[in-house]
Amino acid sequence: MSSNNTAPVLELKDVKVYHRARTGTLFRPNIVKAVDGVDFSVHRGETVGIVGESGCGKSTLASVLVGLQEPTAGRMLFHGKEVKARKAAVRKQFGRDVSVVFQDPSTALNSRMTIQDILVDPLQIHGIGNERTRIAKVRELLSLVGLPQSAAEVIPSQVSGGQRQRVAIARALALGPSVIVADEPTSALDVSVRAQVLNLLSDLKRELNLGMVFISHDIQTVRYVSDRICVMYFGRIVEEGPAAQVFDHPTNEYTKKLLGAAPSLLHV
Repeated sequence: MSSNNTAPVLELKDVKVYHRARTGTLFRPNIVKAVDGVDFSVHRGETVGIVGESGCGKSTLASVLVGLQEPTAGRMLFHGKEVKARKAAVRKQFGRDVSVVFQDPSTALNSRMTIQDILVDPLQIHGIGNERTRIAKVRELLSLVGLPQSAAEVIPSQVSGGQRQRVAIARALALGPSVIVADEPTSALDVSVRAQVLNLLSDLKRELNLGMVFISHDIQTVRYVSDRICVMYFGRIVEEGPAAQVFDHPTNEYTKKLLGAAPSLLHV
């Protein structure tokens, strides 16, 4: 893996995201530490898995990584530069370079737009190409994610759940990102198509030299796609290392619990 030879695309340093809970009082607020002092990085050409139970902070961390959540404290670096108070030009570049694939493609895709319009939309927003080159890009994206060209003419509800997630992946690839953040991208899919989508993500990472952050509550699924694994527990990363090492020789008791309790989502 060549990623170690270059600087990270994204890097978090002691990032915290704290929320005030409704159960507290004005003078004695209850503070929820959704993310509590996390150091994290992702390079091009590697998949970093983030795994933990619901409520551990992994989706909040994903929101920070894609710029949807401002950290309470800590630093976020984008190609080595601070992005906390980024200017419009930097924000636009960040939006092109870091894409996200959400859990449920049914809600992530506009149900009233054709798939072609869904894929053309980010190109128009960023002023990339003209009508002819955008349509050509749509054809390229459909081919890249294994969809027939005829899919461009229909709306999301007219294709299967697995195909909708492929459309969501194609949209994430439209701007040529360096990193894709995939937040539980297979949990809303039928068991029979999960492995297909996971294989697609792995193939795309390799072919396009993408950095990928893969988030799931199932450590077996994370192991299937990841080069490196970060285990989260109550807002902290409690174990991190090469996937094989974390999977075969866990040192943290919570990691051992996850391995013992969670069956693979790749199987019934």
